[in-house]
Amino acid sequence: MGTIKLILVLGLLGGLAYVCAEIIPPYFANYEFQDTLDTEARLGTYSTKGDEVIRDAVFKRAQELELPLTRDQIKVQRTGGPGTGSVLIETSYSVHVELPGYPMDLDFHPQSKNKGAF
Repeated sequence: MGTIKLILVLGLLGGLAYVCAEIIPPYFANYEFQDTLDTEARLGTYSTKGDEVIRDAVFKRAQELELPLTRDQIKVQRTGGPGTGSVLIETSYSVHVELPGYPMDLDFHPQSKNKGAF
């Protein structure tokens, strides 16, 4: 009886480890991507970088993180001038995770807005 319990517990722990190994990386990549959006919004507010330059930097980081994102899905909106306006960067993407018996899509909607000091 004790051997069966041990096998069941080890199987359950192995299954849990597998599910975590499949689900955690997309969330971690989204966390890193959100950090990139925050940085680019902050830098974009206080510099004269154009919208396309910001979009290219965000897209390059998305490719480094292997996110299923196109350049057209990244929206950059600037209001006001450098230092006095604000920059909004937003995008949406979905990551497909194939779990045995339960395939699912994880939807992410990262965005960042930074307002100028004045």
